[in-house]
Amino acid sequence: MRSTWMALALLAPALAFAAGLAEAQTPKRGGTLNFAISAETPHYDCHASDTYATLHFSSPFYSTLLRFNLDKFPEVEGDLAKSWTVAPDLMTYTFKLHEGVKFHDGTPLTSADVKATYDRLRNPPQGVVSNRKATFSDIDTIETPDPLTVVFKMKAVNAAMLEHFASPWNCIYAAKDLAADPASPRTKINGTGPFVFVEHVKGSHVAGKRNESYFKPGLPYLDGYKGIFTLQAAAMLNALQGGQVLAEFRGISP
Repeated sequence: MRSTWMALALLAPALAFAAGLAEAQTPKRGGTLNFAISAETPHYDCHASDTYATLHFSSPFYSTLLRFNLDKFPEVEGDLAKSWTVAPDLMTYTFKLHEGVKFHDGTPLTSADVKATYDRLRNPPQGVVSNRKATFSDIDTIETPDPLTVVFKMKAVNAAMLEHFASPWNCIYAAKDLAADPASPRTKINGTGPFVFVEHVKGSHVAGKRNESYFKPGLPYLDGYKGIFTLQAAAMLNALQGGQVLAEFRGISP
């Protein structure tokens, strides 16, 4: 189980270019990172996927409620959540969200977006796939007492809930997008993450640019990035040796 969570944690907000550089280094702002991806995602929907290719593609554009602290794994830390409390009986989880978070289309993020996302995860509408449905089956109700507070009430204790909330698969989607088309995340990207979607050229690359309105001051450091689909091992090696890409990100088996 630990290795599974580590594999997931390494694939999402922990991408070095999305989160910034290690504190021990002196960050240098600017530049574009070209990196290799050894598989191309079949779609963009984090909720409906189990392949690392989807996380490599989509996670830089999205935020999650919590995330793993890779320096202290498996400790979790806030992402969209500024703070949270857990009832002593583990039956209520209350999250306070950061103020001023905006989706890439300019829409403010509220607790309604978190609720809509987790409702989709635990009870997907007809025609929508959620590979996390069983994971969140212990949630009874989700309440939004104000725009920056979301409360999860459980119908059964699940001691791993904080780790589940930190999973990088749980990209937060806009409630209005899901209301208009519950399946829209498969083909459209509108997140609150550190990078804004630029383009996906099938068989070639995915590109993102810095989110100038990102809610974490000073991040990301990069101006942008390009993930180049390099599906053959020989081509991958040639690209690394030739300097066309500076790194390769790949999945880790549990």
